[in-house]
Amino acid sequence: MTPTEALDTVTLSTYAWAFGQGVLVDLTPCVYPLIPITVAVFGAKGVSRGRALFLATAYVLGMATLYTTLGILVALSGGKFGAWLGEPVVVLPIVGVLLALAASMFGAFDIQLPPSLQTRLNAVGGAGPVGAFLMGLVSGFISAPCTGPVLLSLLAFIAKASAQGQGIGYGASLLFTYALGMGTLFFAVALGASLFRPGQWMEYVKSFFGIGLLVMSLWFLAPLSPALRGFLTDPTWGLYLGLGLTAAGILAGAIHLSYYGGAGEKLRKTAGVVATVVGMQVMINNFLYVPTGSWKTVETIADLEAALLDAEDRHLPVVIDFGASWCPPCLEMEKLTFHDAAIEPELERRFELIKVDVSQDSPDKSAIQRAFASQTLPSVLLFNSSTRFSDSFDALRAGEAMPAPAKQISKFTPASEFGPMIAEVQ
Repeated sequence: MTPTEALDTVTLSTYAWAFGQGVLVDLTPCVYPLIPITVAVFGAKGVSRGRALFLATAYVLGMATLYTTLGILVALSGGKFGAWLGEPVVVLPIVGVLLALAASMFGAFDIQLPPSLQTRLNAVGGAGPVGAFLMGLVSGFISAPCTGPVLLSLLAFIAKASAQGQGIGYGASLLFTYALGMGTLFFAVALGASLFRPGQWMEYVKSFFGIGLLVMSLWFLAPLSPALRGFLTDPTWGLYLGLGLTAAGILAGAIHLSYYGGAGEKLRKTAGVVATVVGMQVMINNFLYVPTGSWKTVETIADLEAALLDAEDRHLPVVIDFGASWCPPCLEMEKLTFHDAAIEPELERRFELIKVDVSQDSPDKSAIQRAFASQTLPSVLLFNSSTRFSDSFDALRAGEAMPAPAKQISKFTPASEFGPMIAEVQ
């Protein structure tokens, strides 16, 4: 698989994940038992299949309108989100909310709308396409006890993605896909399909979501903690260890046991959940792991000046990579481009390699980003060996413009395109 194909696979898997979340939400106790009743209310039972499909489509479009609008609003507000993800004052409350939502999935408490508001929402809609559309529009609020945690985690993901350069269309289309996933069973029932009998398996679905929310909380916490990002990383056995821990946790009872049982069952459930979450984090760490090689990570202006002087003394061209642990295109550049079998030896042999990690901001890092016009990530700058950085160190310390690079890259660039670029830099 080429790096471009790998990137396309990641993008498609994100949409498949959003669609799957929508389907799984339908299987929770707050939504599943109400599907046949809802379909009957808006008139898609006992009519022709064409009419039933038309009414179910109106209902699903109502849901899609609500969720797509939320996706657009969050994407619009997410432009500053990435810069905040290195700040504990922002990240820790987000992690706290995700942990609380996970606890609700495990049954610690229920998220409920005020009864008066729920009664008013239930009165919206009725038979026919307009009624079906209006019912779909308010359904997200009515089913909030189970859909809320999943929806909030999706919105947090979209806000983070928009901060990393994804457009408004990405957030809107991702939640539209989520709504289509939620609409799958409504389509099935409207066309006459029979559903499984509600039961204990619905609690398993909630446990699945609870584990997902715990993993997502670690995902937000990772930019603050190099130790968490590097936990149990090893290119030979790390991925297998994570897979083994995850499997062991699931077998121990992370999904099928309940916190409503006795003390022994609760203890086994907790051990299973911990093993599963730790295992998934270890798998993520090892999937993203890239050896540091000859890259020099700079934290201060003084560090950068020393690295640039070294490059001048050795008459080497320079690569400066601005990245962050919360920036997927930056991680893709590291994993799929810089670490490519054809690219890495060339970089190690010919270039001075400098990395500026802005996962956590500082005055020096902000000045460096301004000086190299790299406030938007990813940003990779290629300089010829003739560049005289030392003549501009006063400008660097003031955050003013440094010499222009021979090449500047501001998006994920596969190895097949990056190779010719570095070949031109001497």
